[in-house]
Amino acid sequence: MTKPKSQDRSNVIWGFFSSVKLTIVVLIILAIVSILGTLVPQEQGAAEFARRLNPAMLRIFTSLDLFDMYHAIWFRVLIGCLAMNLIICSIDRFRATWKRFSAKPEPDRTKPFDHLPSQQSFLAQGTPEETVNKVNRLLKSRYKKIRKKEVGANRFFYGERGSHSHFGVYLVHLSVLLILTGSLVGSFFGFDAYVNILEGEQIDSVMLRKTMKPLKLAFHVRCDKFTVDFYENGSPKEYRSDLSFLVKGKKVDKKSLLVNHPVEFLGITFYQANYGSVPGKTVHLKVSRSTAEPTVTDMKVEAGKSIALPGGDGKFKVIDVRGDIMKMGQAALISVQPNQGNPVDFWVFKQGEMARKMLPGPMLKSPKFDPSAFKPYTFFLDGLETKFYTGLQVNRDPGVSIVWIGCFFMIAGLFVTFFLSHKRIWVHLLKTDQGVEIRAAGTANKNPVGLQRELEHLINDLKGLFGKKG
Repeated sequence: MTKPKSQDRSNVIWGFFSSVKLTIVVLIILAIVSILGTLVPQEQGAAEFARRLNPAMLRIFTSLDLFDMYHAIWFRVLIGCLAMNLIICSIDRFRATWKRFSAKPEPDRTKPFDHLPSQQSFLAQGTPEETVNKVNRLLKSRYKKIRKKEVGANRFFYGERGSHSHFGVYLVHLSVLLILTGSLVGSFFGFDAYVNILEGEQIDSVMLRKTMKPLKLAFHVRCDKFTVDFYENGSPKEYRSDLSFLVKGKKVDKKSLLVNHPVEFLGITFYQANYGSVPGKTVHLKVSRSTAEPTVTDMKVEAGKSIALPGGDGKFKVIDVRGDIMKMGQAALISVQPNQGNPVDFWVFKQGEMARKMLPGPMLKSPKFDPSAFKPYTFFLDGLETKFYTGLQVNRDPGVSIVWIGCFFMIAGLFVTFFLSHKRIWVHLLKTDQGVEIRAAGTANKNPVGLQRELEHLINDLKGLFGKKG
């Protein structure tokens, strides 16, 4: 009778995924991929590397997602293949493991006593009943599920410990599956983003690094205060952001964020990444009026707000400010609206002399760069009030807790696998004319040295029961 084709196919698939060779191949590929992922910059760090590639290589790298390989479909398929391999290998070999675990040898087995060393037996004085009771109490205190059997003048005892060590490898398999599951959960449902928050302002969305699209948060984050300390050479020593977290307009938490000391709120982690400054809305100007009696007026104005000219010839306002325009320093764009006529717009630089040296000739002749474009006034920029912003890296990885659980199981599984063994102990009592001969023997699935120490301790303790020195 022939097997159905569907059953043959299932057997082929099962055999493929239960193969140890598949495990080795997948692990080698993952090792190579991990090395490649270290050499090839990933995500935001890939731009500089990509610029050094020729167009053909760039297309290959892009098509294979080598700049974001840990989120690529082929990488997830590899992870899934390894997970399937572990699951099927575990199921395939579980029956044999369970059989070894549940096997209960007969207490009266004689094979373990073949070729028994002389130091594993001794002669005890006393009645057989007393000897049996003493040995029974000692074995019960040391081993679980003591089994006894009486065969004529022989008494046999059987005990074991460490039977669960057979399942250590399954703990390791489970830990690997949990770690893989955690990484996939983080890959599918987590995100990596960034955001800049001005001091005193709040945001409710962040920018995803991969897609450069905004992601709305379920809460607001406000930067209450930003402080930075510097070393004597001017390099930053420490910078700190005091953040408030608001839900539906109400502040529910407040935390201080430092470099290498992230904070977490509602499963989202914030890291202090960088900082900077931007021009504020307050502008310090000097306005000179060239008349029969020249005047110079110091003014502190707010960007976007109309202010009357000192001579009453109209109004002006600052419509744009720049912290460093074309590497010429701070600048403000002034728009003057005279009482009659069209508005006049022009840029004013804080470092006017340096700006004039850097500007090309045609731009110097343009009224757009003439601070005296509206006669008889000349505008001078004393400075801009700047505001700090804090640059935050924002991450959410819901798989982290699963990975940590996997690490715990990994340690437990490795401990059980390498440091514990299944020891089976037999003790034989034989009544003779000189007394009761006591013999001890055992087997172990691994660690024969540990078994030998176990038997030595057992013999010494048995001798101690009958007043004999070890």
